[in-house]
Amino acid sequence: MKKIHIKKRYSILLAICLIMVIINIIARVCTPFADFYTEKIFHFVTIPFSFISGIFPFSFGEILIILAIILVFAGIPLTVILLIFGKNFRRKTVGIACFIYLFVFTFVLSTETMNCFIMYQCTPFAEKYLNPSQHTRNQLIELYSSLIDKTNELSEQVPRDSMNYFEYNGDVNKKARSAMKKAGETFPQLRGYYPKAKPILFSYFMSQSHLTGIYFPFSLEANYNDDMCKTNLPETVCHEFSHLKGFIQEDEANFISFYATTQCSNDICFQYSGYIEALEYVHNQIYKNNITDAFYLTDNISDNVKKDWFRFMPDNYWEENKKKEVIPTETVSTVSTDALDTNIKMNGRTEGVETYSLMVELLLDFYYPA
Repeated sequence: MKKIHIKKRYSILLAICLIMVIINIIARVCTPFADFYTEKIFHFVTIPFSFISGIFPFSFGEILIILAIILVFAGIPLTVILLIFGKNFRRKTVGIACFIYLFVFTFVLSTETMNCFIMYQCTPFAEKYLNPSQHTRNQLIELYSSLIDKTNELSEQVPRDSMNYFEYNGDVNKKARSAMKKAGETFPQLRGYYPKAKPILFSYFMSQSHLTGIYFPFSLEANYNDDMCKTNLPETVCHEFSHLKGFIQEDEANFISFYATTQCSNDICFQYSGYIEALEYVHNQIYKNNITDAFYLTDNISDNVKKDWFRFMPDNYWEENKKKEVIPTETVSTVSTDALDTNIKMNGRTEGVETYSLMVELLLDFYYPA
């Protein structure tokens, strides 16, 4: 009876894995299926799980990752030791170890599928909510000029510290939830409950990975790097919140964050965070495409904006936190970027990490609809 019970446990997990593979295949070949799940079913999954994980004051997803690391680096050596010295219960050791690792694999595959992979196959945001079209270089130049003017204006109004850097001490969760709910009036999929976004305990590792925020599909949490410059905070929280509503594509989350912070919030700091992020992406696009007609506009960017933009970490951050470096930052950054790039490409976006910058196309669709 005991052997049958063990086989049954394995068969259940393997059956779940098979179902997840089938669901992934269906989502890839049938966009209406992915749309239906994301728009009609996904929120029934996110609300209870987000509420439960939100009970914890810390990032529950981060704890799960730490446990997984312990399982790999402590569990495998322990299993090997037991197999070597525990001659009388080797079979049982193998059975327990295989079940634990199969369970973890099934859990990761299931949560990634239901809370992430399906969303990659949805109808693009622009097709659902905007009027996409081909845009001219003049429109891009015009957008660059407009964003510079608006960002310059807001840079004079936001609070600054003694070094004249932007600072923010408000309730980012309250303001972000309010902005996202208001954005839901225009984009219905954004309606509903939002949990509290949480800072990551090991934010230095996030800094090494060059991440400002992260969405954990297995805990349905929005998390942010607590060490980064606060200019990034409002738009990062709104970006991660958009993932909780099924907008998993990075360019779409970037645009939603821009819309929520700039069009749906009366907080000047939120508006500044959204505009300066958009300005950075448009600036990069101008220079990447060598649009020399627009280069002169860069001279119009105010000193205050230049003080804040493209600023990821505070001054002297790396020197002050050097002791925290267990793995070289260059290694962590490379591995993190490659992993993110691979994940995006595996889910059908050939652009990989370049999808972040495709937000510029959505900005053009928003400002210059067909």
